[in-house]
Amino acid sequence: MLESSRKAQLYSIIPYLKKYKKSILLGFVFILLTNAIGIFEPYVLKQAIDALQGEITSKRLFLFGLAILGVVIAEGFFLYLTRQTLIVMSRFIEYDLRNDFLQHLQKMSQRFFHKFSTGDLMARATNDLNAVRSLVGPGIMYSSNTIILFIGATTMMLLLSPALTMYALIPFPIMVLVVYKLMGKVHDIFKEAQEQFSKITTHAQENISGIRVVKAYVQEEREKRYFDQLNQGYIEINLRLVKIRGILWASMSFFSGTGVLLILWIGGSKVAAGEITLGVLVAFFALLGRMTWPMIALGWVINLTQQGIASMGRINEIRYAQPDIATAAEADLNITSILGEIEFRNVSFQYQGQPVLQDINLKIPCGKTLAIVGPVGSGKSTLINLIPRLLDATGGSVLIDGRPIRDIPLDVLRRHIGYTPQETFLFSETIRSNIAFGMGDASANQYEEAAQISQIHDEIAALPQTYETLLGERGINLSGGQKQRIAISRAVIRKPSILLLDDALSSVDTYTEEEILSRLRQLMKDRTSVIVSHRISTIREADEIIVLHDGKIVERGDHQHLLKIDGIYADLFRKQQLELELETL
Repeated sequence: MLESSRKAQLYSIIPYLKKYKKSILLGFVFILLTNAIGIFEPYVLKQAIDALQGEITSKRLFLFGLAILGVVIAEGFFLYLTRQTLIVMSRFIEYDLRNDFLQHLQKMSQRFFHKFSTGDLMARATNDLNAVRSLVGPGIMYSSNTIILFIGATTMMLLLSPALTMYALIPFPIMVLVVYKLMGKVHDIFKEAQEQFSKITTHAQENISGIRVVKAYVQEEREKRYFDQLNQGYIEINLRLVKIRGILWASMSFFSGTGVLLILWIGGSKVAAGEITLGVLVAFFALLGRMTWPMIALGWVINLTQQGIASMGRINEIRYAQPDIATAAEADLNITSILGEIEFRNVSFQYQGQPVLQDINLKIPCGKTLAIVGPVGSGKSTLINLIPRLLDATGGSVLIDGRPIRDIPLDVLRRHIGYTPQETFLFSETIRSNIAFGMGDASANQYEEAAQISQIHDEIAALPQTYETLLGERGINLSGGQKQRIAISRAVIRKPSILLLDDALSSVDTYTEEEILSRLRQLMKDRTSVIVSHRISTIREADEIIVLHDGKIVERGDHQHLLKIDGIYADLFRKQQLELELETL
């Protein structure tokens, strides 16, 4: 099973190699020429030694020296072309793999990112990808070179002396057996090392992102100790790998040296007995010398191969993961827009077997505003995430414009939805780029109008670089309220058919909140809005308000109706009114 799995990882690289088959073929031609010329050098040396045993003249020395120089120059030229062809090809494959890796990540749903941490994914996209590049570049180049050189050098040695060749090849079967025994261990230990490296990357990424929390709770030493434990584990795994590599390299050197020793002993005897010439023995040593490095490099190539296979397996674990949310096979590709009517029919949702939403029946007519309130963990964000299909209902059905949501192509659905999630995320780009995200080349009027709706335009205009101000990671150089308002600008700039605001005004003061809501009511007059909030002031003007509790709708109606029934909503309203009164004292 393990061996077939390794073969599967190797086969998965073939489509990338096929794209550059001309470069690979050309590289093989250059390897052939490099070795053909290189193997010819010992033959020239043989001729020179044998010829110089007779009459030695300056002319002969010059001609043989010129011949050897010409061989060396030609060999170097084709070696350069080999590296330029195959190593450059490996960089292009690395480029393609990295693009495909990120493109595949973009298709995955939230559930996938709950399983794989950011640090783990980053380790696969960097460390593992580099190991695969080494396999398809140096790995292919040196393994091909070793095979071609071995065949060529063996052929030349057989032509010079079949008997001496047999003695020279005695160590090679033992060498192959040792390599076979060790290469499986290299694969397993390297895979373990990469998994440990993923843990290190994850911990480092979380520490950098959460540095303010670490410092606020004075946990620098604790985090340092934990990182040291992870790092120590990584070192220990790599030390085991180094031991295996050391045995592999030492074995290659030992067996190559054994071959040289046999040739010296037996070949020297044959020269003394007059069975072969001194030139033949020198040529044998030159050929063995040429084979020694490739044979030693074979251990390195095997090491690269096992590392590359292990890393390709880790990359394929991501590449072959199927998104659980995608455009359905039954989707109507003729749908290019939506009006915005939303309906939930007996909708339920479970996460890891635990019910989050139960029997949700709700209809939001096009152009109306629905507000959702309820305690933490009542299912508010889950409900809102079903609309853009960031999650799929596990029971019942969600309909848009009277059609099952799965009938609508995913990109069409999401292009017509403006969404501000509970956790505001801004990119490390300019304010303008963050607002215009998803709009392509938005005009100055468009992003300024969006900023005015969210009441952030004046604050942006007061900055030295206004809309071209570069934000830090996750917008760290902005306040929470500013980040939320930029996120709202990003949602409204596309003038969506459906606007989803998931607690998007929690960090905004009540006066600014009222101004934003007033502008949003004008923008969304003929569009559908769904607002999640803990503040009654945010939702009191909604056409319908629902109260969620334990994943069920327990109250529904407009603001006045919910106050009259004197339930959860009315109690929440009274508490917030009291808080406001206390603040004014």
